[in-house]
Amino acid sequence: MPDYQLLIFDWDGTLVDSIGRIVEAMHRAADVAGVPRCTDVAVRGIIGLELGVAIRTLYPELDEPLRIETIRRAYSEQYLALETEPSPLFEGVRESLEAFREQGYQLAVATGKGRKGLHRVLADKGWLDYFDITRCADETASKPDPLMLHEILAHCRVQPERALMVGDSTFDLLMARNAGMDAVAVGFGAQPLSLLRECSPRLAINEFNELRAWLDGRRAQRPAEVSEDVG
Repeated sequence: MPDYQLLIFDWDGTLVDSIGRIVEAMHRAADVAGVPRCTDVAVRGIIGLELGVAIRTLYPELDEPLRIETIRRAYSEQYLALETEPSPLFEGVRESLEAFREQGYQLAVATGKGRKGLHRVLADKGWLDYFDITRCADETASKPDPLMLHEILAHCRVQPERALMVGDSTFDLLMARNAGMDAVAVGFGAQPLSLLRECSPRLAINEFNELRAWLDGRRAQRPAEVSEDVG
């Protein structure tokens, strides 16, 4: 049983209830740019990717850099307009993160957000210095490339088998697999657990507090008593 030292979290849809606003902002951006709206399911399916990669995934037929940049800029503007009141943390997140810190875990964020956007929301919550390290898609490779996880591991001086990635998209889980680390799938974000389970996560949860209970249970178990967890 790995003794996890480092817990790495996606942001949107994992810690913060922001998926609805992301979908609506992308729909509005499409209207501004004069391109067809994609379905809600399609937009939810690209959440977690770096924004430029996400747009090109939604609109593969667009080969005009200016049109893609128009959508990117419009999305950012529309999302900020919807975020006049910041998206709330999911129930149990704040208390669980505090408990993890007290138990000695290192905490990190690996997100598809840009640095400017993450800085804004962390500042709003008074969390600018809360995490040991945060990595954003515009300063490293987009998920599911494992580069941002490698950078986090190097900063925290932790081996992959001692780290756990927690996320709500297949991009998060595949990134963890590519980095050689375990992952937890959360079913209250961008993608359903039925899809996330195909990536063979170590654990699948429907409420954030389940992660805390699972980790507490592992800490209390003796190695001889451990059995395989059901993902």
